Amino acid sequence: MPSAQRFSFRILVPLLALFAMALAKAADTEQMTRGGKIFVEKCVLCHQQGGQGAPPVYPPLAQSDWMKADRERTIKVLCEGLSGPITVLRQVYNNVMPAQMLDDAQVADVLTYVGNSWGNEARAFTAEEVAGARKKTQFKTYAELLKAAEYRPLPRAPAGFKLREVAQLPEFCTRLAGGEKAVYVLAQSGGVYALDMVAGALVPVIKAEEYLDATRGDLVTLGMTVDGAGRLWIVSNQKLTKDVPYYTNEVVIWRSSALTDAHPSKMQPWFKTSYPQGVGGMNHGVSNLAFGSDGMLYVSSGSRTDGGEVRGEKKHYFQGGEVETTASIWRLDPKAKKPAIKVFARGIRNPYGFAWDGEGRLFTFANGPDYSAPEEMDLVQEGRHYGFPYQFSNWPVKPQFPYPHTPPPPNGVTFTPPVMNFGPAAGGTSEGLGTFDAHSCPGGAMWCGADFPEPLRGGFLVTRFGNLLGAPAAPEDVGFDLLSVHVEKKGDGTCTARVETVLAPLARPLDVLRVGAGRVLILEYTRTVTLKDKLGWLPGRILELSALPR
Repeated sequence: MPSAQRFSFRILVPLLALFAMALAKAADTEQMTRGGKIFVEKCVLCHQQGGQGAPPVYPPLAQSDWMKADRERTIKVLCEGLSGPITVLRQVYNNVMPAQMLDDAQVADVLTYVGNSWGNEARAFTAEEVAGARKKTQFKTYAELLKAAEYRPLPRAPAGFKLREVAQLPEFCTRLAGGEKAVYVLAQSGGVYALDMVAGALVPVIKAEEYLDATRGDLVTLGMTVDGAGRLWIVSNQKLTKDVPYYTNEVVIWRSSALTDAHPSKMQPWFKTSYPQGVGGMNHGVSNLAFGSDGMLYVSSGSRTDGGEVRGEKKHYFQGGEVETTASIWRLDPKAKKPAIKVFARGIRNPYGFAWDGEGRLFTFANGPDYSAPEEMDLVQEGRHYGFPYQFSNWPVKPQFPYPHTPPPPNGVTFTPPVMNFGPAAGGTSEGLGTFDAHSCPGGAMWCGADFPEPLRGGFLVTRFGNLLGAPAAPEDVGFDLLSVHVEKKGDGTCTARVETVLAPLARPLDVLRVGAGRVLILEYTRTVTLKDKLGWLPGRILELSALPR
């Protein structure tokens, strides 16, 4: 190449580079502008204008080591949300961030803005990069996220009733408690909200981090009730993996202090126990809490196995089946200085819901095993055994039962049969089913007394969360509804039930609560009303079913 040409080339290359950089800078400026607008609309309320966050609740984005450590993880947070503890700049945060309704380009824009503001430096995010990360979340595409975010139309209310949406949940919630004076909503992560029925608002009254330490292990709160003094009682389950002989489920029942400003406050540990963490994802945990007419606190403790299997998947797991305190109903004295478990009844696999009828009889509503045995409703009496893990529903006991690992029943134990469902709903037939469709997952329940009109009066309302297993175990959707269950006790001590559908479909209803004469609240856990669509989950809402004036 001649020297003049070489000289021109040496000049041309830097000029071209500068020109390209100028174009890139212009594009970055446009992306930063778009991203800044999205940040103000979607993010500034929690993370603040300067990206400083609001410690210890909302983490900072400015100089965030957590964000810098993993670009893909940061993208996924916007695409599917985040819950559980994280550590940012040496401080632990444990809050909930929902998935953001932003398409791939918008996610790229706002992350580019955040990644290059307040002293942050990061290369620009692209829509293609976001799309790749989104495929690894529970919502594979933005269209799928939008579909999952839809609240389905309300089902038709039964004659003489009306149904309305009261409030939308800010996070996944598991229980309702209270009544006519105040209603409380328990978040799965441990926080408690007060429900303003008029405004349709959920006001935080107890924060999870005020009494729970999520850094010790996976944690979930499944049970809550209110006593006669207005104090809250909450039960937590936490998986411990350190300084224990094997992975352990620590159960703590918390009680609030006296009322402050009309709401309970300051949760304190009242009772603590533990047992081996369940195997194969079957740690159902301790869930429902309720006070009986005898003043005692009744507690449901779910199984730690599917069907009594004696195994541990890893060396860290207990090599055994059920233990003394699992698959049972406990009774504790709330006045005791050192409360102790009294096992009231045994052999109930996972009684997420229980309630007393008008005669003071206790009934449980329990989930069955992965093998397709019916879900059970049982009339629970002190000292009795209801079969698990030796018998399911009213099926024959070992060795006929198809689970090879089901242990033989202990000598001298008589199993009490379940309530038989003769229909017309929930799988009931003229021959009877013990009690509901397999895999329909009965949840919370309540009794409808004389202040309820027909056809609900004198029966239970039972939520059914809906099946979690696809074909072949549960080829059709079952559950996703609210049932009315009227029970008749026979001369031989057994019970039969007339079961009817009150509302369907519902979006995985998990609990139900009486809030007045002829008025109940229904807690929808999520938004989808079918398993078949395979959509990811987003937090649901609270509905009110109320009798029309006559």
